[in-house]
Amino acid sequence: MSDTAPRILLIRRDNIGDLACTTPLFEALRWRYPQAHLCALVTSYNRAVLDHHPALNQVVAYTKAKHLDPGESVLACHLQRLRLLLALRRQRFDYCVLAAPGYQKRSLSLARWVGARHVVGFVEEGKAHAALIDRPVPWRFDPTLSETEDVWGLARAFAIAGAPGKLTVAPAPAAVARLSPKVQSLRARGGRVVGVHLSARKPSQRWPAEHFVELMRRLRLEHGCSFMLLWAPGTADNPRHPGDDEKAAAVLAAVEDLPLQPVPTHELEDLIAAISLCDDFICADGGAMHLAAATGKPIVCLFGHSDVVRWRPWGVPYRLLQAPSKEVMDIPVDDAVSAYASLRRETQGK
Repeated sequence: MSDTAPRILLIRRDNIGDLACTTPLFEALRWRYPQAHLCALVTSYNRAVLDHHPALNQVVAYTKAKHLDPGESVLACHLQRLRLLLALRRQRFDYCVLAAPGYQKRSLSLARWVGARHVVGFVEEGKAHAALIDRPVPWRFDPTLSETEDVWGLARAFAIAGAPGKLTVAPAPAAVARLSPKVQSLRARGGRVVGVHLSARKPSQRWPAEHFVELMRRLRLEHGCSFMLLWAPGTADNPRHPGDDEKAAAVLAAVEDLPLQPVPTHELEDLIAAISLCDDFICADGGAMHLAAATGKPIVCLFGHSDVVRWRPWGVPYRLLQAPSKEVMDIPVDDAVSAYASLRRETQGK
């Protein structure tokens, strides 16, 4: 590809962590083509991951029907998506990149509407693929690769060699400004500020409130830590967006004597900003873990029924804990305390 200033659209339409794992590809394309126009097409659910990203010129988002709020029209959602795709078509992109592992049939349907001159995407070896993918990259599932390494394979289509760099995300300046005074008050109490994230989407990834309480008390006693307590707000019985207000209230009531700042993350940009202001991060496997990696934080991560090779944190020091049962609730507090101590020894002075 000899273009010096191509117009490139990258499509990634799945979850927060998946999108964060794709950011090394964005950075590499910016390095390869400093004058390129790089645009990412994502969903409204995860676009805050890329808002303010320095490698991108433009971020556009559409809303999936399953993410509509009660009372919102499905028809209006589809019409808005059509208008967005037609607007992208008018930009006359040189390349459309289906930026996810494997053959991306649904993203390919979006690429058809965009009408880029070339489509770059993975094709599975031995299987037929759409002729629209005229810059195919052979793909097969490799259990030794992380998600970041897997999607990085698309870099080969642009003659980019080597391994993926670190994940990157840029917090919203306004959100950082809102939270900074609260974090400074914690720093005045001494010690490192540890972000503790209570929430997890999958039941197998949820640690009991009493475990978090014991962990924070021991980290304060043994390491002098202060804490930012983060959680998804709302009730646990919300079918679309279950929250952890009740769990957070139980934890806060039990540690009211500790230096702690509660941060219910109503918006994704609030979560990113809060994580960026911590020194270390403790969480279950999920989107918040990958955001912590993307902001360069050392991580203690609690894994449930997740593939530790594929979904491990990328590019940062970490300690990964997984019980034989693959239930996070079965991970002992002692193990988490030891993991944090080991992580601190590795990162001492950094």
